[in-house]
Amino acid sequence: MATQRITEEPAFVLHRYDWSETSLILEVLTRHHGRVALVAKGAKRPSSSFRPILLPMQPLAVNYGGDSDIRTLKGVEWVGGHVMPTGDALLSGYYLNELLMRLLARDDPHSDLFDVYAATIQILATEGPDLRQGALRVFELMLLRGIGLLPSLDQQTMTMNPLVPKERYCLVPEGGLRRANEDDRTSLSGEQWGQLQDAMDDTSAYTSTLRTCLSVVSDLRPQLRTLLNYHCGVGTLKTRQMMIDIQNL
Repeated sequence: MATQRITEEPAFVLHRYDWSETSLILEVLTRHHGRVALVAKGAKRPSSSFRPILLPMQPLAVNYGGDSDIRTLKGVEWVGGHVMPTGDALLSGYYLNELLMRLLARDDPHSDLFDVYAATIQILATEGPDLRQGALRVFELMLLRGIGLLPSLDQQTMTMNPLVPKERYCLVPEGGLRRANEDDRTSLSGEQWGQLQDAMDDTSAYTSTLRTCLSVVSDLRPQLRTLLNYHCGVGTLKTRQMMIDIQNL
């Protein structure tokens, strides 16, 4: 089998592990090749040119090669842009990375999702808390949609009946979008769900969905959180628990 060589591939580092005393294993999100694992040989040495660049949430261009499950990083450049998010925004960025690590299979390209991730990280690094919350909801929706786990938001999932604009509906694991009952703490109207669906189908989907999410963040967030935790197979994601612990302190 010929060795595959990839050059100047847009990428973000999602996670890194120690590998030997001097090297790292990287989990990297690339635009055209999906999530890939790379070994960065010698990256922990003080003299390594990789060391100051291989940071999370930074736009990179990577060169790598190999035909095994873990390829070899040959070169990397920082392509400029924003600085790394800080504080709550940094934890939010790690939350995005955890979702991708848990839900995105390796070597499964999602170029649109890569662009959504890049836009969300940009907002986390440069904007205030309200806009950041809206951007997180956009990412969650686009991630679920991209990997086939988000039902159509303009009809009831089980019956395929159209939504009644003034009725309330909630998004639940296994059941999809269904009519809300008195036990449901959060829900959206049929009109609001329909607006989200229209925004996601728009040619400028990220901007349109962000604008729509900002008006329903408080009711949308817990529903998406429950759905994501279900598909991740956990009660609470590690980054979410870390946020809770910090807030309690």
